Amino acid sequence: MVTRVSTAGNYSAILANLMAAEDRQVNAENRVASQKNGADLKAYATKAEQLTAMNSIAKRLQTYQDQNSQIASKLTTQDQALTSVADASGAVAQAIREALAADNADTLMQQVQGQFQTTVSGLNAQFDGKYLFAGGQINVTPVTATQLSSLTAGPPISSFFQNDNYQVQAKLDDSTTVTTGQLASNLGTNILTSFQSLQAFDTGGSGPLNGPLTAAQRTFLQGELANWDANRASVTTAAAQNGLVQKQVDQSATNLVTQHDTLTAMIGNITDADMAKAATDLSNAQLSVQATARVLQALQSSSLLSLLPTQ
Repeated sequence: MVTRVSTAGNYSAILANLMAAEDRQVNAENRVASQKNGADLKAYATKAEQLTAMNSIAKRLQTYQDQNSQIASKLTTQDQALTSVADASGAVAQAIREALAADNADTLMQQVQGQFQTTVSGLNAQFDGKYLFAGGQINVTPVTATQLSSLTAGPPISSFFQNDNYQVQAKLDDSTTVTTGQLASNLGTNILTSFQSLQAFDTGGSGPLNGPLTAAQRTFLQGELANWDANRASVTTAAAQNGLVQKQVDQSATNLVTQHDTLTAMIGNITDADMAKAATDLSNAQLSVQATARVLQALQSSSLLSLLPTQ
């Protein structure tokens, strides 16, 4: 029996081998260029569902990371505002002590007016264009008093606070929610009451508070010292609470980075190409293409058609 050799059959087989080699070469080139095993989920076959789930978790973790970065910045601004309010109360207490020590209140009320402005500015602090201590009324100025004289004009202290009772909360991760908001009325009612007391005394029958102190003025100022020390302590406690939340946010951020990095590594184990293997595959595919092309060339030159007479 003689096996029939067909030129057309040989061409067909070699062309099929050449196309397969070229496909392997393109695949290897893509892995080397992109450093990935594929461009879409189809390239990962049975692991496509696993990759989809992991990518979904990674996106959620990234959302938490972005949100926590914003929360951390807000808490830093809030800490600065609280510190300024606490320092203002401490400065008023110091001014009173100096007046008592000198037995003279020449500049006391000017200093008190300055610290009043600092206090109101702190309670009206903003972050990203929104008031920090206004509760849910983020676009409403929480403290409306502008001068010491406003406090003794008739309206009660409570009327100067426009915040509501909503304390902002934030979700740091899937299991942790913290309260980040504080309210101007909680922070400032006692402070504005103390400012009101100084202003009322200064403009009342025992004032004004300038020049040498009378016995009544000394007694009054000595009594006020305890209030101002308490005001400073109260806002310092609020700042400390803010600091505890900052630590929670920082810890959460660290945990999220660890989780995200671990998940990224797991995804990379599936999607990232083995560069040494990809380079070897590329080299082998290129050799295969070259070898197949040479066989094709040899087949063309050995065709029986070349032995037939041209005429």
